[in-house]
Amino acid sequence: MELQVIQNRIHEIRGQKVMLDFDLAELYEVETRILNQAVKRNMERFPERFMFQLTTDEWGNIFNSSQFVMSSRKHRGSQYLPYAFTEHGVTMLASVLRSKKAIDVNIAIVDAFIALKEYALHYKELADQLRELEGKFSDVSEAINYLLKKDKQETVQKERKQIGFKTRR
Repeated sequence: MELQVIQNRIHEIRGQKVMLDFDLAELYEVETRILNQAVKRNMERFPERFMFQLTTDEWGNIFNSSQFVMSSRKHRGSQYLPYAFTEHGVTMLASVLRSKKAIDVNIAIVDAFIALKEYALHYKELADQLRELEGKFSDVSEAINYLLKKDKQETVQKERKQIGFKTRR
């Protein structure tokens, strides 16, 4: 399974990276109701830090974004609020859905979450390095900005129309 396909289905809700039940069901090649029934039969494995149901407002915000409209209409009616599974919740699904497909998909999903974490960590390190460089070279930056402004001011002065009397020499 292509990593990018999975990463496109990982979303941030309530400050957490999650996947929605209908996206997971599609990846596992089962109906959303079948996935949710398996989860409900094993609720003790899914505390709220692993899985939660979206609120009407959260679902409205997501449903109205263009990337969700097509897949969500295809997989669920508007009367249901989807469940969001955190990385740990997705991992727990492996113990509930025991097919070969579920195992393969779970491995791919965990790889996608790991790749996102590595990207975020790399991005943070890069941002920290840039801030450090800005601090070291702030004097140089200020000098360059001053020179750039000075050149612009001189150009503006030359282009100004002179007013007043001209003196003869």
